[in-house]
Amino acid sequence: MATLVINHAAERAASSEHPHEHGPAPVSTAPSPERVAMPPVTVNGVAIPRKAIAGEVQNFPAANPGEGWRAATRALVIRELLLQEARRLEIPVAQQTDADGRRETEEDALVRALLEREVRVPEADEATLRRFYDNNRQRFMSAPLWEADHILLAARRDDAAGFAAARDRASALAGILAAEPDRFAELARDHSACPSGALGGNLGQIGPGDTTPDFEAALAGLAAGEISGPVETRYGIHLIRLRRSIEGRQLPFEQVKERIATYLEESVRRQASSQYIALLVGRAHIRGIDLAGAISPLVQ
Repeated sequence: MATLVINHAAERAASSEHPHEHGPAPVSTAPSPERVAMPPVTVNGVAIPRKAIAGEVQNFPAANPGEGWRAATRALVIRELLLQEARRLEIPVAQQTDADGRRETEEDALVRALLEREVRVPEADEATLRRFYDNNRQRFMSAPLWEADHILLAARRDDAAGFAAARDRASALAGILAAEPDRFAELARDHSACPSGALGGNLGQIGPGDTTPDFEAALAGLAAGEISGPVETRYGIHLIRLRRSIEGRQLPFEQVKERIATYLEESVRRQASSQYIALLVGRAHIRGIDLAGAISPLVQ
């Protein structure tokens, strides 16, 4: 059976430079000066120290101190439940070392060994894997590729005059290319601010997410051999020539079979682990926090 570990990323999900131009505002993980008022927390009579909860909060960025505190508390309560159960069952400790040479703590080894022994994850048979493939064919396509050239007139959007000047130069070059498209490489070498200009603007093969959304949308709308009008991105103004496009193709079952098996195994493991934790919670005496509805999926 595959190794199971407590996954802080999954816990956070349960509790709460080209591809991306915008992202959500970062959530501060710095300790809040606000003191969170919560009652003492115990698990079968064992106290979860406030100091331990405060140290765990950094793993749970949250919109407010109370939310982060509760998420950290839930994680520590569940960890304590698992450790208590491992010790009750006298699970042997066999600490493992990862590929980077980091050795498990004794407690991590206990939790892992408990879940490996107690959580049963059936292996999907060939028919199940094939059925998943047939029902989700659109998920198993190779990414489309474009071979393209471009000319970049660099400018920053916060420089209104500079951006307007770049727009004018791009329009002038677009006019030249409309009459003499074979001069694209020459104009790229003479005018492009991108290092690709030295190669006549050649960007090689580009896949989804390799450029900005505006650039990619313009590229996807071109036919082979076509040159775009001016395309504005956060880097400036581009003129894009599509050399050729390679459509995504259906990947054969044998090529994705192992990927499907891993995906299904992890999905079943998360569900089975959550159910196992729910059983432990149901028969435990927990004070200071309500875990009802908040225990899935805390283990991966």
